[in-house]
Amino acid sequence: MTHEATPIDSAWIAANPVPVHSSGTTKNSRGRVLAIGGSRMVPGALRLTGEAALRVGAGKLQMATVGSAAVMLGLLVPEAASIAVDEGTGGEIAPTLGPELAKALSECDAAVIGPGIGDADVAAELLRQVMSQQRDDLVLVIDAMAIGGLRDLRSEAAHFSGRLVLTPHYGEMAVLSGRDEDAIAANPAAVAHDAAVKFSAVVVLKGSSTVIADPEGALLHYAGGGTGLATGGSGDVLAGAIAGLISRGARPLVAAGWGAWLHGQSGRRVATTSGPIGFLARELPDEFPRLLPQ
Repeated sequence: MTHEATPIDSAWIAANPVPVHSSGTTKNSRGRVLAIGGSRMVPGALRLTGEAALRVGAGKLQMATVGSAAVMLGLLVPEAASIAVDEGTGGEIAPTLGPELAKALSECDAAVIGPGIGDADVAAELLRQVMSQQRDDLVLVIDAMAIGGLRDLRSEAAHFSGRLVLTPHYGEMAVLSGRDEDAIAANPAAVAHDAAVKFSAVVVLKGSSTVIADPEGALLHYAGGGTGLATGGSGDVLAGAIAGLISRGARPLVAAGWGAWLHGQSGRRVATTSGPIGFLARELPDEFPRLLPQ
């Protein structure tokens, strides 16, 4: 890395605590998360995102997905509400903001959009409609296919200045930035910083290690939780953890740093019992409560 970054270690964690809720806390005041995504081909993605949000302490969760998967998803995560969205071409979520989804957006503290969506155009249009909601207190975590859709939505993103978190891997950053993956890998800190400034967002650039940048110039680095985290659904878990922490009241940069740390440390813990390769993304959220402050 050519930019100097602050390591996300025990010292950073101690210096940047997440909110601790008192005995009078309700499920609403503990934070409300909406996760939007999924498809007929990837019907379980939001389970990973949603469970991660709950496991970091969010009080309420709603999941919006294609109608063919909504009931199944609701049964898999009985602690959450499941919103059935119309299904479009190829089993993808229809990129329309119906009244039920619009209502859910108006009532959440943080929304995740992208996990499980397999069509770039669908993701971009859905993101555009979500960003058309004129709220000054909603934080968006943009993940997976939806990240590339932000490229042509800079004017919409301006309304969310300081309230966006992007969670790209190198391939998704290549789509967003127009740079090839080799150039991104050569200097991820600079690429993350440029995207953070361009979109006034916290950028969590994922690789074998993770770089986090914000528009004010802060730069964090997490060394990684092991190769076992390079598995399907791992990124969906990270996005949900960040959204859950934001819903609890953590600032986006703090939530991103804690999310990366929880994700990585959980990978290390699961690897000690399951082995370094072959554990599943859905095993990670169970570790979050053991790592969070009481």
